[in-house]
Amino acid sequence: MKLEDYMLPCLNKKIFDVDCPGCGLQRSFIHLIKGDVYSAYDMYPPLFTLLILVGFIFLNLKFKFKNGSKIITILAVLNAMIIMVNYYFKMRYLFNN
Repeated sequence: MKLEDYMLPCLNKKIFDVDCPGCGLQRSFIHLIKGDVYSAYDMYPPLFTLLILVGFIFLNLKFKFKNGSKIITILAVLNAMIIMVNYYFKMRYLFNN
């Protein structure tokens, strides 16, 4: 059995036949686990900033940083913007070809 056998299906893609902003995240993470950083980035560029956000959240839970909530908010907004920009260019590329 492979990790790919346990991936969740994208309901947006299944129902509307259009990618969602998170499409590619699971496959990208699997590439990263396998050590293929380039393919992980190529599949879903926001993965790396999301990992930084999640890592900081866990560190903040453990060490309670002074401005932890502000930093988490800034990282979350930054991640949302990166995801939306990535989605915009992905859809633009898909519909122009």
